[in-house]
Amino acid sequence: MAAHFSLILTIITLVSGLIWLIDATIFAPKRRESLALAEAKQPDLSDDAKYSITRESTLVEFAHSIFPVIAFVLILRSFIYEPFQIPSGSMKPTLLVGDFILVEKFSYGLRDPVFRSKLIETGEPERGDVFVFKYPQQPEIDYIKRVVGLPGDRIVYQNKQFLIQPKCDAATNCPPAKAIKLTPVNRGEFTHEGVSLSRYTEQLTDVEHDILINPSRPDFSSHFFEQPGTAVGEFIVPEGQYFAIGDNRDNSTDSRFWGFVPEANLVGKAVAIWISFEFERPASSWLPTWVPTGVRFDRVGAIK
Repeated sequence: MAAHFSLILTIITLVSGLIWLIDATIFAPKRRESLALAEAKQPDLSDDAKYSITRESTLVEFAHSIFPVIAFVLILRSFIYEPFQIPSGSMKPTLLVGDFILVEKFSYGLRDPVFRSKLIETGEPERGDVFVFKYPQQPEIDYIKRVVGLPGDRIVYQNKQFLIQPKCDAATNCPPAKAIKLTPVNRGEFTHEGVSLSRYTEQLTDVEHDILINPSRPDFSSHFFEQPGTAVGEFIVPEGQYFAIGDNRDNSTDSRFWGFVPEANLVGKAVAIWISFEFERPASSWLPTWVPTGVRFDRVGAIK
């Protein structure tokens, strides 16, 4: 849907801008000439008569009005910030259903809004970033996850914990894979299908954030992405790709199951929650499910 909106926005901008340009270069000068001739014949021409001669057509007037606004919106959401809504709980507790976030579009390079070709290199994802990308198996869908693996990393997932061996030169002595530090926070603050989830603080290099683990749920390793030459639960991130994981570890379809995120699929870095709505209501409520029941002002702020 976001891709379709970008295309529609681009087309409207181009068409309205073209109409405005054609009028400004061809028809507006002709209207001014007509006004000059009319004033030469009748020096006391009324204001209404002048307006009638120089008046833009309805189409041109409409294009003239919307072009600056649409162009501003296009530039803003294509190259600076784009709003997104969180539709699922795969990033709990960092992001909740009903959070509306801002994604910084220039963090990983400036791309054209239609073909998504990179125009300017501005940076690359870092371990711990929360980022939005085009789902590799269905590029029309936007996903949001956390960067756990960088190009060249060896990632091992076992006993609901990640071990990371950063990219190193095979000719040297590579350090062993190191487990990501987990510090217990609580259990029961979040639940899933009646099961109390365990909340931990995860130390991912310089990034500290919270994750959720369902201690009663298996890893479903039989469904893990199979990479030739690696064991089950082991992943070696190819060059130009990233390993993306949800913070709600046992309720997230991520790189463990479908593989890696190509650099070409990157959309931007999630940097802030600008508003958060609650949608909790009893099944007996007559209101539509999309109508908010409250605003979570305490969630507004930067994403970590």
